[in-house]
Amino acid sequence: MRARLLLALGLAFTGETALAVCGDQDGVCKTDAGAYQIELPATDNPPLVVFMHGYGGTGTGTLKNRAMVDPLLNRGYAVMAPEGSERNGRQSWNFFPGWDGRDEAAFLTEAVQDAAKRFDVDPGRVVLSGFSAGAFMVYYLACAAPENFSAYAPVSGGFWRPHPETCEGPVRLFHTHGWTDNVVPLEGRILGGGRFHQGDIFAGLEIWRVANECVDTKPSGFSTTGQFMRRNWMGCAESSALEFALFPGGHTVPKGWADMMVDWYEGLPGS
Repeated sequence: MRARLLLALGLAFTGETALAVCGDQDGVCKTDAGAYQIELPATDNPPLVVFMHGYGGTGTGTLKNRAMVDPLLNRGYAVMAPEGSERNGRQSWNFFPGWDGRDEAAFLTEAVQDAAKRFDVDPGRVVLSGFSAGAFMVYYLACAAPENFSAYAPVSGGFWRPHPETCEGPVRLFHTHGWTDNVVPLEGRILGGGRFHQGDIFAGLEIWRVANECVDTKPSGFSTTGQFMRRNWMGCAESSALEFALFPGGHTVPKGWADMMVDWYEGLPGS
């Protein structure tokens, strides 16, 4: 019934999913602070994955990654692809504290609220995710206000130096990274002739363990899922979750990530 209603309101269906049409530009939904695209599953009141593109990317480019988008839709999740703000002539995210530009936390909150009104997505079940610069944004939003979204799932991105001294908690975060990533190496790298320095991923995990009040630095468990080598930390603050998945590839959203992330999210209490 819901799918037929949305079709009548102007959705273009492909199989059992729909790319929403908002206003005068097909596929683009505009809010006061920005724009997003969204694809919907054939279910009522679905949970939502908000996935932020990397530096120079677009929402259209995000949705072209069908190896990521289709598994999420098939699992009953709506997929939102927000548009970054302009930085140095390209779309990115205003993630670093103190930079001038759009209030990204306000924009993303506005976009989720807009999607809840237009398309009946569940604003209480939202996973904030992103790749590269989008993952940088995930890290800083999770650090400042972990309660804004129900979970965080960055891919191939973390903090920049200087690392935050502290983060708010508890947070539910699942970080995925490539062993051979040379764009955002695990140890970080220097950019802009020394003006910027990407942070160390393992130092970031330490910050999350502190925020989550974990009793030990040692991982609580290890597992493998296909190509992914995983470790998690338990014995931490109530309602917290922290997991790290390493895969053998480079700077990419790896195949298999979507299902693995959803399995993790749906295994969390209250999800």
